[in-house]
Amino acid sequence: MIREKITDRDNALFEAGIKLGALYHQFTGSPINLDSVSSIEQAIQKCISVQPYVNEISVNIDREMLKSKLGNKFGYFELQGPMLRVKITVKYGSVKAKVGMEYDTELNYPLMKIEEIEELNV
Repeated sequence: MIREKITDRDNALFEAGIKLGALYHQFTGSPINLDSVSSIEQAIQKCISVQPYVNEISVNIDREMLKSKLGNKFGYFELQGPMLRVKITVKYGSVKAKVGMEYDTELNYPLMKIEEIEELNV
């Protein structure tokens, strides 16, 4: 059996994926309206930013998509994956990994992906 060394790159990508998955499953379904959208973005950023290895995070909720869903008599809708545009940078050891989530219209799916991997000189 050949055992490969687990690298900082492996761990950075693993941590980044965990952050995106946690964010998606923790916050989708949250009640949201146009008055609360900014505070929800900030809350998501603050919650995820306290997790280990998170270097940067930005969360944007598509207000136009939200507006199109607000037709019910209660004036709110639940946060859905396609509304989210997220960028997270994780730094683990000698590696910085940038990942993101954004709605892919062709796939009709909020796709998570690796955007950049940088080896740092430490």
